[in-house]
Amino acid sequence: MENFENEQFRDSIGTINKDGGRSWVFPKKPSGQFYKYRSYVSYFLLAFLLSAPFIKINGNQFLLFNFLERKFNIFGFPFWPQDFYLLVISMIVGVVFVILFTVIFGRVFCGWICPQTIFMEMVFRKIEYWIDGDRGKQIRLDKQPWNADKIKKRLLKWFLFFVISFLIANVFLAYLIGGDVLIAYITGNPLDNIRTLISLTIFTCVFYFVFVWFREQVCIIACPYGRLQGVLLDNKTINVAYDFKRGEREEGRSKFKKNEDREALGKGDCIDCKQCVVVCPTGIDIRNGTQLECVNCTACIDECDHIMESINLPKGLIKYASEDNIVKKQPFKLSARIKGYSAVLLILTGVLIGMLFLRNDVEATILRLPGQLYQHKENNIISNVYTYKVINKTTKDIEDVSYKILSHKGVIKLVSNHHFIIPKQGLAEGTLFIELPTSILKGDNVAIEIGVFSGDQLIETTKTNFLGPRSYK
Repeated sequence: MENFENEQFRDSIGTINKDGGRSWVFPKKPSGQFYKYRSYVSYFLLAFLLSAPFIKINGNQFLLFNFLERKFNIFGFPFWPQDFYLLVISMIVGVVFVILFTVIFGRVFCGWICPQTIFMEMVFRKIEYWIDGDRGKQIRLDKQPWNADKIKKRLLKWFLFFVISFLIANVFLAYLIGGDVLIAYITGNPLDNIRTLISLTIFTCVFYFVFVWFREQVCIIACPYGRLQGVLLDNKTINVAYDFKRGEREEGRSKFKKNEDREALGKGDCIDCKQCVVVCPTGIDIRNGTQLECVNCTACIDECDHIMESINLPKGLIKYASEDNIVKKQPFKLSARIKGYSAVLLILTGVLIGMLFLRNDVEATILRLPGQLYQHKENNIISNVYTYKVINKTTKDIEDVSYKILSHKGVIKLVSNHHFIIPKQGLAEGTLFIELPTSILKGDNVAIEIGVFSGDQLIETTKTNFLGPRSYK
């Protein structure tokens, strides 16, 4: 019965009270070594996140996810609809990497790298601490009646939150439509781009709602990664964990008494100060073990280390460790599951790298015009009509483009000019005729190879079928 009662906390999430209402979390302001390192990582990632849509490599935006026009840039490499298979493989590589990382290190991504956590803990909460004060002052302010002081603080905080949400929405939109396009919209008349203005307003409202009200519930309720970790973690996974062997011992937790030998008395090192609970941004008690709400932010580690240091006990009561490490004192080892995921990841990464090297900057397609038969011309010449499309994935115009037949003796005649230009990151399309003498046709459907030239340089090859009379088989 006692074990059952101890596990009742798992029946509901930490942000819901007994009445089923929202239990607002007022975490204590964290401090310590891990928080300092996490701040450095967050500042770097914030700088990267805010600048990536405006960084260019060889004229390509560093990161672009333009779903409407189906244009994607990953680390400066442009991906067109024709490269969708590469995008799919790269996404699969990313998923396998996240799975492998979670199997080994648990939910450390959420605490250190996730944009939601970084913005919430390193931007919005810091503003909140600056305006409202630390945990105690925030609780008192929340219970305080609406007077001039409370209204002033709330309006200032909400205004700053809205401004930051608006800036985040602009950056988010830059990832979708392009940094240059966004800047052009901002510097122009907003009424000329009503759709963009509406999108920007919607994104701003969403971010404002998330960071003002929804907050940690994104990680607990909305994010699928928190649910996924439940099937990925095992006894060998390294998590932010409470060393219950040391913290409880035979007699369990007890309040601190000066000059007592806790180990001799069988008391655990945990003095039940609950500082690990009040500092938790999701409002859980890490001493209850691995929980859905825990985002591995390390705030409890820093706080517990501070308490242990103040009472002259060894630090590390809460630490990065696996259950096997705590219970059996076993060091981390590569399990068969980790080796399997690693092998799959290496294979997929190798396939992706190989395909990236084989990917061409120019892609040409030549197709016979549907419903059109071949034509007889003078001097035993057979002519077929085709449509062509050439895509330029580079950031420079490709000039003096022409077609030549590589596999047979024949000519290609473009309907317009014999030479044309393919615009940068654009395409050229039109109609052409391919003419072959009947003497070289060895069937009614002949595969021919065509070269795409820029001046005298061969930049791409493609294949198409040439239709001829059956009598020339």
